[in-house]
Amino acid sequence: MPLRTDPAEGTSPCPSRPPRPSQLLRHNHPFRLFFIGRSLSFIGDAVIPAALALAVLRVTGSASAMALVLGCAMGTRLLLLPLGGVLGDRFDARKIALTTDLVRCATQFFVGVQLLSGSPELWHLAAAEAVSGAATAFALPTLPTLVTAMVDGEDRHAANTALGVVKSGTRVGGPALAGALVLVAGPGLAFLLQGLCFAASACLLSAVRVRMRRTAPGQETDSGQGNQGNQGGQDRRSLRKDLVEGWHEVRSRDWYWTSLVAHAAWNGAAAVLTTLGPVLAVRELGGEGVWVAMLQTGAVGLLLGSLLAGRAHPRRPILMANLGLATYALPLILLAAGAPAPATIAAYGVAQAGLGFLSPVWETSVQAAIPSGVLARVTSYDWLLSMAAMPLGYVLGPLAADAWGPSVPLYAAALTVGVVCAGTAAVPGVRDFRQPPATPTGSTASDKADSPSDTKADSPAEAEAHTGTDATPLESAPRP
Repeated sequence: MPLRTDPAEGTSPCPSRPPRPSQLLRHNHPFRLFFIGRSLSFIGDAVIPAALALAVLRVTGSASAMALVLGCAMGTRLLLLPLGGVLGDRFDARKIALTTDLVRCATQFFVGVQLLSGSPELWHLAAAEAVSGAATAFALPTLPTLVTAMVDGEDRHAANTALGVVKSGTRVGGPALAGALVLVAGPGLAFLLQGLCFAASACLLSAVRVRMRRTAPGQETDSGQGNQGNQGGQDRRSLRKDLVEGWHEVRSRDWYWTSLVAHAAWNGAAAVLTTLGPVLAVRELGGEGVWVAMLQTGAVGLLLGSLLAGRAHPRRPILMANLGLATYALPLILLAAGAPAPATIAAYGVAQAGLGFLSPVWETSVQAAIPSGVLARVTSYDWLLSMAAMPLGYVLGPLAADAWGPSVPLYAAALTVGVVCAGTAAVPGVRDFRQPPATPTGSTASDKADSPSDTKADSPAEAEAHTGTDATPLESAPRP
């Protein structure tokens, strides 16, 4: 068994601060191409839900039809996420990410043509979005793997910060851009433009060349020799065994699985606020303008939190990130208590800043601590648990409000997210987590311990000369 530096057992702090994202983008050509491509993909993912909702309402005038189409996309995404994690670990994640961009390009072009025809069939739109959701399920687990393939350990915080800022920025402007595209160009052309975004992302990703070492627990395999040296091993593993191995990596780390529970609690609470917040803002806090102000303040807070994460380097990153998530209890409590609108708006901005801070810190910590050979599977379980909690909040929030009034589910959500997120401080692995020492590109601390003779990191110039075997992006749902 190889030695593994597990943060739950204690590791040394990160020896040096990473460069700023702007410096990394200037000097790392493969990551710069990847970053631009992912940015275009993030824009598409941020715009599509709002544009699709407006388009379906224009065509059908039915809220249930809109729910059907959006539900098809979410359903296939949740169903196929574990399989996406397995494929991301077994095969070339760069090619998977590229293929999913092309699939999403085709589905958005199809929807655009359907809308331009003037008589789109609802089941055509639903089927296209189901396919798009399936492609997203295969794309999501690939981002951490690609980041570790292109960026050295000490630079990954800057890489994740850059990606986090773009994700936050697309959340700020995505719905507004969707509305502008639908109003100015029409829903059909809006989807054609989104298809072009995914096509451009695929072209940029096709130009990325990286070398990647895949290391699973208990073995070390070079990407260039993995298929030759492992024909009797990983290639013959069953799907079930791969899924079980990924789940074992999740539950064997108390800092990881308890944080996933906190992420799920946050998403469930966010769904409750999303469903009940607009009603209370309009009825009790002053009208629609209050809700719009809350959303915009939250978007700004999200962006500021991402920027703060690029400069802050906490000694206990997981603990600080989870405590930041616990601040989501503040707007829930204030909204339930009928507090003045300015206080509720400000609290929501602070809470969203906590989410913005978490994303880069969490991604960097996970990429450093999880072996590269199981990283996609572990990431897929993260996404699965996070997104699955949202439909639960969407359903239970309104039902509880109808039965006992809106204050009850809001207080319950506040108690849940506050206790669960702050309660992770009682977990030894969360308290003791330190950023594992920086290691060469494409490896983890366990890789380095297992192979001390292979410690030289590939420079960006060297990385470009190789074709890699590794890939996630975007957040169509607000996952911590």
